[in-house]
Amino acid sequence: MGQFILILGGARSGKSTHAEQLAAAHGGQIVYIATAQGLDEEMELRIERHKQNRPTDWQTLEIPRGIGATLRTLGMEADVFLLDCITLLITNLVMDATGADFEPDKVLATQKVDQEVEELLTWIENSPADWIVVSNEVGMGLVPAYPLGRVYRDLLGKTNRRLAWKADQVYLMVAGIPVPLHSFRSNKEMSDQ
Repeated sequence: MGQFILILGGARSGKSTHAEQLAAAHGGQIVYIATAQGLDEEMELRIERHKQNRPTDWQTLEIPRGIGATLRTLGMEADVFLLDCITLLITNLVMDATGADFEPDKVLATQKVDQEVEELLTWIENSPADWIVVSNEVGMGLVPAYPLGRVYRDLLGKTNRRLAWKADQVYLMVAGIPVPLHSFRSNKEMSDQ
């Protein structure tokens, strides 16, 4: 396993910029994994801007779900994998488990997220490449007013904890400043609370 870096933060906190700077400083073959889907015009424009800002020698893979399985199928190798972002990956999975009435099937959503994260972590742990993973920190605000928001917030928070537990380095971006967090690791099982 190479180095695994997790970058957390709020919206527009500089997460992606910091991740891209770390990847560029590493050098070598860089594969950028994008999880966003252009489901509306604003998102399509945002995705296009991100693509234009990336170095031309980086390979971009658009994988909205099934990252571990897709990389295994493609037999992808790189010096650095930059995954941006877990936030939209979890959104895609939760929406897959949500009906037209926007009522989420919490059990199904949890199963989808758990399977995705397990496959991703297995891929990271077995990869000789360095991994830089970006995710939003959504647990510091108000409790969402609707079930869909609460299910999403809870699953993303649980995912961030699982990733942080495995990461070699964790940063919290605050106003564009990367604040290093020190992870606590022990032989104890990680609490689900």
